[in-house]
Amino acid sequence: MFYLKLPLYLLWRHGISEIITGIFMPLRLSGQSTRLPCPVKDEPPVGALAISPDAPLHTVPGSAIVYCEANFGSIDGKTANGLVRYSQKYEILSVIDSCKAGHDAGMVLDGTPKAIPICRDLAAALTHAGGVPDYFIFGMAPASGLLSPQERAILLEAMGHGMNIVNGLHEFLSEDPKFVAAAVLANVTILDVRKPRALKGLRTFSGRIAEVTCPRIAVLGTDCAIGKRTTATILTQALNDRGVKAVLVGTGQTGLIQGARYGIALDAVPSQFCAGELEATIVEAFEAENPNIIVVEGQGALSHPAYSTSSFILRGSCPDGVVLQHAPGRSHRCDFATMAMPTPASEINLIETFADTKVIGLTINHENMTGAEIDTAITRYEDELDIPVTDALTRSPERLVDMVLAAFPAFGVALTAGAG
Repeated sequence: MFYLKLPLYLLWRHGISEIITGIFMPLRLSGQSTRLPCPVKDEPPVGALAISPDAPLHTVPGSAIVYCEANFGSIDGKTANGLVRYSQKYEILSVIDSCKAGHDAGMVLDGTPKAIPICRDLAAALTHAGGVPDYFIFGMAPASGLLSPQERAILLEAMGHGMNIVNGLHEFLSEDPKFVAAAVLANVTILDVRKPRALKGLRTFSGRIAEVTCPRIAVLGTDCAIGKRTTATILTQALNDRGVKAVLVGTGQTGLIQGARYGIALDAVPSQFCAGELEATIVEAFEAENPNIIVVEGQGALSHPAYSTSSFILRGSCPDGVVLQHAPGRSHRCDFATMAMPTPASEINLIETFADTKVIGLTINHENMTGAEIDTAITRYEDELDIPVTDALTRSPERLVDMVLAAFPAFGVALTAGAG
């Protein structure tokens, strides 16, 4: 994770003074919002509301607008989706997506209102905020990990209004001369969430994970963008609500943006250091918090050839148990139309062969499924796999807690004795 707030001499150092008048200032003064064309036509957008360039630019502390044009509620919008569902770090005021403008973001995701409107463009979002929020969060996670020219323009426009940038992509804006200049001129920061620490500070696996004496539960999946982070977050909260002190260790950019106290964007770390960096982060969480359980967010899928992060999570955390997330209604791998989804049974076999651990339960991602189909899937997989099965979003979170306590009966007894 890297912040940028640089002095004026960097303008000279980068040789980019032409940006001041050629790019940045027109965006700041125009009062016009840059917006991508929306490919979806089934929902009428709300008309844009202009904001005067000389309007008072007061800030709303800790508040944020999330940009997710044409992707909110979809797989590539998972960062925005996650922030609407849960955010400790930022107060989410609105989401920008002209395809779903006028709707409540919570209703779009889960059928539950969250009082977070979806706005047509930046101008409308600023009008709704009644001023300029502190942060502009890029809420998409495209497979390329890079910004399009239109997306670069909207980020520069937000900076021109005086908003700090939160960027979760692999493209580090704190190293881009145009964004460096824009940050200096507007006196704002750029947070590159995925940017790892300097190479000399990276840690290799040491074996200290053996010092972590509380159970470690990894939430893995059969595909990417399948709900692992959401399930891990709900499980952690449910355990704490039950009186079991649980700490979540994030492993991706969205969890870090949401406010995970411990974590690392694992897919941006050189592979030699992935297991060690995760191990060290778990040890830090254990020593600082003295938790009863540590929940580790998963990434990708162990069986997916496009991702290696699941293997590093298994190696670095050495989990005592795994909760597996699966989407029965998903016919093929995300972004890979010719690659069929694996079965939960095959993924469980692979995980338990690869690592000295046990899959203790299955959770359902209910995309493309009716309520009746969710019920049928839960019953079928419980019979087939002989493990507890639930849906973290449509069933009581207590089922997740029971899943974990059933897998560690001695641990549950110890907690009960301690409470007495």
